[in-house]
Amino acid sequence: MAERLEPTWPHALGPTTGRVSDLEPDDLRIARLAGGLAGSGVGCGDLVAWQLPNGEPAALALWACWRLGAVAAPIHHRATAAEVERMLGALPKATVLDDRWISRLVEESPPHPGGPAAPGEPALVLHTSGSSGTPKAVVHTHGGLAHKARSMVRIHGLGAEDVVLMPAPLGHVSGVLNGVLVPAAAHMRTVLLPRWDPDEALAIIEGQRVSFMVGPPTFFTGLRDASGWSPERVASLRIVSAGGAGVSAAFCEQVAAEFGTTVKRSYGSTEAPTVATNHADDDVRLGWDTDGRAVDGVSFRIGDAGELEVRGPELFVGYTDAERTAEAVTADGWFRTGDLAELGEDARVTITGRLSEVIIRGGENISPAEVEAVLEAHPEVRAAVVVGVPDERLGERAAAVILPVPGVTLTLDEVTAWCGTRGLARYKWPERVELVESFPVLASGKADRFEMRRRLDRPV
Repeated sequence: MAERLEPTWPHALGPTTGRVSDLEPDDLRIARLAGGLAGSGVGCGDLVAWQLPNGEPAALALWACWRLGAVAAPIHHRATAAEVERMLGALPKATVLDDRWISRLVEESPPHPGGPAAPGEPALVLHTSGSSGTPKAVVHTHGGLAHKARSMVRIHGLGAEDVVLMPAPLGHVSGVLNGVLVPAAAHMRTVLLPRWDPDEALAIIEGQRVSFMVGPPTFFTGLRDASGWSPERVASLRIVSAGGAGVSAAFCEQVAAEFGTTVKRSYGSTEAPTVATNHADDDVRLGWDTDGRAVDGVSFRIGDAGELEVRGPELFVGYTDAERTAEAVTADGWFRTGDLAELGEDARVTITGRLSEVIIRGGENISPAEVEAVLEAHPEVRAAVVVGVPDERLGERAAAVILPVPGVTLTLDEVTAWCGTRGLARYKWPERVELVESFPVLASGKADRFEMRRRLDRPV
């Protein structure tokens, strides 16, 4: 039997009303799987884990846990055996499902009528993605997730006629939120993509009339560079919400023009999912130039060293490791995001970099995001990632890893000349340029900066 998971701290606003199971679709398979889990000794608050690709079994497992009041702990399907062991090690004892067990329980078990979980009870544990180090197990409540789903339906202006294509795994916060919870709250349809394939995605968008997509830039540049690309094949898309590093104003403008759709930047994390974005009635340009404004109930403030701090009803309630929770949350209940940011009017936020990614060149701080935005405004640059490389004299120098327009060769002199024309301070100019055909990416689809630094880890 699984062990009950207790939150390590209550967030400042307390639990919101409603439960995730209130959004649940009426599906007998979910009730049968919940009944099978109950028959196996799983109860309210108990942990259930699995490692499955995107598809019906993974979605059924989420809903069955929530119907029962159990805590779902999906693990990314591409995690290695060693990574899975570390993730499970960050949890109290859990029941571990596989697809064969799910199929048997769905076929043989009596239905379960519904779970007794309260809004403040844990509903979901997700592990933070990263390129190194021990993963952190992030705990979300029923009330926080239910609030998040309903608010995003309103903010994006979604309805039953919309269709979302979800390539992000259901072991990732974007997959769970935008591929499961938001569609349930909007009564809309989801197409789950087991693995990212741009040509297959184009066929699905065209054939299923997909209208909503969420993800990092790599998804949209992949579609645009696919052999079967044409604007007509993505004509049904009406909203693209892009988050993560590399989402510059230039990227948004390019995708909006080439896809013929509304594009906006969004900001969030596993601990604080989509806490800022452009709202349905906001000026489109503001959704390109900033990372959006605070969503319902969210507050921002700038803490020490320019770090963004967040408070709101959708925030996680802690890690399974109490010590890590104490490090991540201020004494008065604000989550330290680790992101550098600027706050403007109307609670609009612009992320300028990561505390851990700041390049320190001879005592001067360089924000990679600022330099990337300048580079991506170049007409012959599709995407850029800036990382620090070691230097014996200055400590670090900035290196630009660039995905150019096909057939284009950019030199360091051309790149620095462009930076000069865009008003970027000279010490921030890249001092090394590497042209690539693709970026190494994390399981979440974000550019893997650690791997890029590793490949470039030699003095300039």
